[in-house]
Amino acid sequence: MEFTAKQIAAYIGGEIVGDENATVHTFAKIEEGMPGALSFLSNPKYTAHIYETQSSIVLVNSDFVPEKPIKATLIKTANAYESLAKLMMLYESVKPKKRGISSMASIADSATIGENVYIGPFVYIGERAIVGDNTIIEANTSIGDGATVGNDCLLYNGVTIYHDCKVGNRCILHAGSVVGSDGFGFAPGTNGYDKIPQIGIAILEDDVEIGANTCIDRATMGATIIKRGVKLDNMVQIAHNVVVDEHTVMAAQCGVAGSTKVGTWCMIGGQTGIGGHIKIGHQVKIAGNSGVANSVTDGKAVMGYPAFDHMQFARSTAVFKKLPEMYREMYTLKQEIESLKQQLAACGKV
Repeated sequence: MEFTAKQIAAYIGGEIVGDENATVHTFAKIEEGMPGALSFLSNPKYTAHIYETQSSIVLVNSDFVPEKPIKATLIKTANAYESLAKLMMLYESVKPKKRGISSMASIADSATIGENVYIGPFVYIGERAIVGDNTIIEANTSIGDGATVGNDCLLYNGVTIYHDCKVGNRCILHAGSVVGSDGFGFAPGTNGYDKIPQIGIAILEDDVEIGANTCIDRATMGATIIKRGVKLDNMVQIAHNVVVDEHTVMAAQCGVAGSTKVGTWCMIGGQTGIGGHIKIGHQVKIAGNSGVANSVTDGKAVMGYPAFDHMQFARSTAVFKKLPEMYREMYTLKQEIESLKQQLAACGKV
């Protein structure tokens, strides 16, 4: 399907600089542009590529001023990156959707299946499970007894949703993700560790996206809850009874220990570990590779291990690099002081 610059500009509210009849049918990075492709420029690091790109149309921010001629047609918009995302969502929405139920799927008689669904080969859907309208379930996915998947969801290959867990509407679960595995609950006993039954569930609210091989444990009692609009990257671990509030994002390899509450609109960098039974406030930013052992108040930005205020961490890091030099200076001063003491003692003044 082709779109003209005029159509694109009208859709995103942009201003055309160049040929309004230029057409595109695909997307490409600006440094890998080709005729018929749409690219974008928002990061100044890539500015040099706009003068060489072969893409037919390039989205740029409204304040972009070229320093030399550009072959491509430009569309100026308030935020080129957001406009690109909007166009890519439009592109995805017009692509044909899979429909139908594979003869190789196993669906319990008591399960409820909505309209216009796709259920691929070797999918298992358990007793009393519910699958909503327009949902796509790729091959080798398992939906346990009593589990619910809402409308307009996309479950990629090999997703596992344990019994009685709930997935809301418009959720995306990537390959290998697990919702509702047992929480890590054990009690030390005479002969080892006794397993504590995990009788709660896990709940994903609407518009949640879960990355590949991410695991969300069911609660010991009650529910582990991933609230509306949360986005979790690949290989994230959410422990039992955790609550992640609306629109929070976590990058890859984060781990959140049991019963911790994470607020709204938080941004958590990759490989961050968050301890159990603490509270992360709203709009908190945690830098990657941090270790958070204590609660963090609203609006704070922290980093380090253990994590503390990011500006203090930056200053401490600057000092840390100078420690060998500071140690040598301190040792030299110590020797000088000892020498002065000896001289004063020899003069009878000490």
